[in-house]
Amino acid sequence: MSTTRDWTEPGQVGHGPAETGGEGQRRVPAGRNPRHFGIDPGEPWPDDVPVDQDDGHWRYQDDPKGARRAERKIGACFILTLLASMGLAAVYVDGANTQLAGVCWGLAFLGLGVGFILWARDLMPGHQVTASRGHHSVSPEEERVAVAESLSRGTDAMARRPFILKTLGAVGGVFGIATLFPLASLGPRPKDNLAYTSWRKGIRAVTLDGEPVRPDDMPPNSIITVLPEGHMDDALAPTLLINVGSAPFRVVPANQGWNIPMDGGGGIVAFSKICTHAGCPAGLYNQQTFQLMCPCHESTFDILLDAKPVFGPAPRSLPQLPITVDGDGYIVAQSDYQQPVGPGYWARG
Repeated sequence: MSTTRDWTEPGQVGHGPAETGGEGQRRVPAGRNPRHFGIDPGEPWPDDVPVDQDDGHWRYQDDPKGARRAERKIGACFILTLLASMGLAAVYVDGANTQLAGVCWGLAFLGLGVGFILWARDLMPGHQVTASRGHHSVSPEEERVAVAESLSRGTDAMARRPFILKTLGAVGGVFGIATLFPLASLGPRPKDNLAYTSWRKGIRAVTLDGEPVRPDDMPPNSIITVLPEGHMDDALAPTLLINVGSAPFRVVPANQGWNIPMDGGGGIVAFSKICTHAGCPAGLYNQQTFQLMCPCHESTFDILLDAKPVFGPAPRSLPQLPITVDGDGYIVAQSDYQQPVGPGYWARG
């Protein structure tokens, strides 16, 4: 029968070699708590685990003054992040100087990063230790409990530093709020601006030169780009007037009276020039097939089928603008488009 010798001095934790038992088995050094290595007290010490390691050791464990200095350094780093975050918010409120905002961003992340590095290096267990490979079968309950206990070493070390945690909490709040301020750089919210254009009842259709258009100005199979008079800068308003002549233009029941009949056919129709795929100008018109093509991705729309897409990635038809002729014989809008023009966005499919 063998006995276990105490390899420790009085009041110290043993780090000396393990004793060899009567059957040649190495046993746990006295005074050790090897649960972190997955070894229960009294069990034979595995050959693949060094006996002189301490998985709970941290840099200033035996130096309280050094630990306090490290804590103050970490707190100073987090305070730098706090002040830089406040500065970032002030910069955006004052006018968003991009260079100064970049300096504030850099200081904020610098303080946060250096603080975390110092915390991990000086106040938390951070050196390599070796655990036993053990058996490859399913671990018993006591071994799983031991692993869970070993994982708590990091949280225990953090809980010992209330000053750092409180500072970090303040930093997280202010820094998190400050990161929202750059959202103001995205400009004003679009609200419902994308759903409407400047076309209104009675507004005349004018060319890019500002000249109003009469039906007689458009011979059969002609096409012209027009804008609402007085709103030449509206990027959503470009519209194509197309005279399909006597071709059998299909009139959707909901769009009755939206075109100007001529020569007993479809006459003059108006469709948005903005492609419903990516917003490019769909201005290439094939007079033989009555098809309109977008040059960006080759989406093709059949004008006789209510500008329905027949080829390419465009997901829906070009919106039609209701038009008529006013008392002076000029082409005018009956109203705005009845659906948003251009590609789909978050308010619709």
